[in-house]
Amino acid sequence: MQIVDFLLAYGPWAWIIAGLILLALELVIPGGFLLWLGIAGIVTGLAAMIQPLSLPMQWGLFGILSLIAIFAWLRFFRARPQVTDRPYLNRRAERLVGREAVLDDPVAGGYGRLVLEDTVWRVAGPDLPAGTRVKIVGADGTVLLIEAA
Repeated sequence: MQIVDFLLAYGPWAWIIAGLILLALELVIPGGFLLWLGIAGIVTGLAAMIQPLSLPMQWGLFGILSLIAIFAWLRFFRARPQVTDRPYLNRRAERLVGREAVLDDPVAGGYGRLVLEDTVWRVAGPDLPAGTRVKIVGADGTVLLIEAA
């Protein structure tokens, strides 16, 4: 009931204050959604200043604006491809696709080991003896997929 009393006492300014508080909370608790709720609160307050609205209409406008803002953010801004100068950052196995190396251990039963750079990798492919030159053709998680070069 305190929220309703606050909204009735301060009218449209309560929405603007609540929106600013939500924007400030977005700085402390990042996640993206409080930003859009804060903007919806400010727009609701401005709309209530321009055209007097009943309290249920204000809540409805806030809810609709919040949903529209969040769905628009998810649809348009999050769906954009991320442009980066390091496309394989945190994807080390994919970075190695196309490279050639020499097997340290034989591949038996479809699996073996390969030392590449500073890491011992698990490899999957056809059975091959140790010392065979192989080409990395793909990655399945942390397992490199190989074939004879």
